[in-house]
Amino acid sequence: MIETQQTATVIMRIGDQIPDFEARTTQGTIKLSDYRGRWLIFFSHPADFTPVCTTEFIALADKADQFAAMRCALVGLSVDSLYSHLAWIRVIKEQYGADITFPIVEDPSMAVGKAFGMIGENAVDSTAMRTSYFIDPEGIIRATTCYPHNVGRSVDEMIRILAALQTVADGTVLTPEGWQPGDDVLDTPPASASDIGTDEDWFCKRVKPA
Repeated sequence: MIETQQTATVIMRIGDQIPDFEARTTQGTIKLSDYRGRWLIFFSHPADFTPVCTTEFIALADKADQFAAMRCALVGLSVDSLYSHLAWIRVIKEQYGADITFPIVEDPSMAVGKAFGMIGENAVDSTAMRTSYFIDPEGIIRATTCYPHNVGRSVDEMIRILAALQTVADGTVLTPEGWQPGDDVLDTPPASASDIGTDEDWFCKRVKPA
């Protein structure tokens, strides 16, 4: 049984506290609040046994150790039943050798998908559900992505977003366009005109990350 603290569709925005819920998954019953204290990517996919979703899950399994090294958990969700999830991950293992070790939430009534704004309140199916929430250790949404059902996510981009969010988390630096882990970062802008001084390129000054 899925229990949410939210009953109406809302738009989840950056800076919002992620609502908690409890549901059955391929790893047993979980709550999102179980993941406090570490980063979390909570993401939805339209359906099991579909081509795009299968390629995403194979790629996520391939990069699972990298997410773990970044202190980030993964939680998936779709409208399929727990038994469909279990059958799907078994097929992925048998046919592609990929172990899906993160939990996949069952959401047959679309209650979570609707409550989390992944699909509209009046949606009749899950074709819009390819949304990702990047959640910090305090349960705050720090980034979101949303793709149509026929366009797959880039797992490398998910890792890049996560790395960028972790790099800027303390508020001392910014990441420029196209930033990749290990690249230079940007100083935060000066708080007043007197802080600018004679430095003419303050607005794009690069410093090496610590």
